[in-house]
Amino acid sequence: MLREDLRTLWTEPRPPDAPARVWRDWALLAAGLGGVVLEAALRENVVWRPVAVVFAVWLCLLLLWRRTRPLATVTLAFGSTMLLQVASFVTAPREPVGLDTGAVVLVLVYALSRWGSGREIVLGGAVTVAVGALCVVMDGTPVVEKVVGLVFLLLPGVVGAAVRFRVTARERQVEQVRSREREQLARELHDTVAHHVSAMVITAQAGRVLAGTDPSAAVQALEGVEEEGARTLEEMRAMVAALRDRGVGAELAPPAGVADLERLVRTPGGHLRADLGLDGELDALPPAVDAAVYRIVQESVTNTLRHAVDATELVVRVAAQRHTVRVSVRDNGRRIGQGRDGYGLTGLRERATLLGGTLRAGPGTDRGWHVEAELPRARSDSGVHSRARR
Repeated sequence: MLREDLRTLWTEPRPPDAPARVWRDWALLAAGLGGVVLEAALRENVVWRPVAVVFAVWLCLLLLWRRTRPLATVTLAFGSTMLLQVASFVTAPREPVGLDTGAVVLVLVYALSRWGSGREIVLGGAVTVAVGALCVVMDGTPVVEKVVGLVFLLLPGVVGAAVRFRVTARERQVEQVRSREREQLARELHDTVAHHVSAMVITAQAGRVLAGTDPSAAVQALEGVEEEGARTLEEMRAMVAALRDRGVGAELAPPAGVADLERLVRTPGGHLRADLGLDGELDALPPAVDAAVYRIVQESVTNTLRHAVDATELVVRVAAQRHTVRVSVRDNGRRIGQGRDGYGLTGLRERATLLGGTLRAGPGTDRGWHVEAELPRARSDSGVHSRARR
């Protein structure tokens, strides 16, 4: 078991999309260099002042590459630290060599476990422990202080690993939410295609029976097969685009749509008053779009009931235009916490993207929470994909 864990750690890749440099890096560099200048100018007991200043500036500059080259920066920083420690041990100065600003090396230890690969973490951790142990042995401080210093050196690495685990866990949960949304969308599309194919088979059987006695009826049956075939091809294109993984099962239950919104907005009750407005031709939406509109409103209503404090009004607007369908859900409540998107909104954004649309969610200008979505109508003008409202 331990061997497998070590092998897994060794083969762990770097986290994707590590930023090269952001404004915080330059702010950290400016703070470090400012600290070097102040300490070198104001501190009196600095041993080898030019060497100490160059060494501290070197450590500050290495911060700029801590994400893209975590192993190299740790090796260079602790390698130079070891050389300075050996030099001070040979010359035996009365005061410690170096500036206190050199503590920025702890940021490199954090970056190693946060942004490095498994192999880099193992090798860089070995360098850190070896140099730290060497400094502890050469230092003349008591044993307790040596142990505390070594623990303090390794603590940023533990914090970096914890942050990395938390971010990775959240990304994994977000991906699971997106996968479930794709699966649900694929099931809905599967139901629609199955309906069209069944209609084609029945119509073709009827046309074959009438072909000998009533040719005009057989022609009408062929026209029906053609229409159903066009619908099926359109839905199949959407399903191929949305379905990423195989093995998705089918549940032949019709998904809720725009026709069910009135019943949905009546359910909140209590002190929350829901105002539903429907505008445009909403009876002939593609089934996938129809279900997506319902899911957006449903998730927004749920979020309002859960997270909107003192909300008294919920305004829902669904407007069908020639090529798009716009959905707007707004409440007048006060949001608690940081207002970060939850997994529900993440799934809805994935569904909207798969359908070729967009979804935005965020706080209002004064108060409340707004959800805005725009979805394509596809081929609704020709009547394809139409589904009777329930």
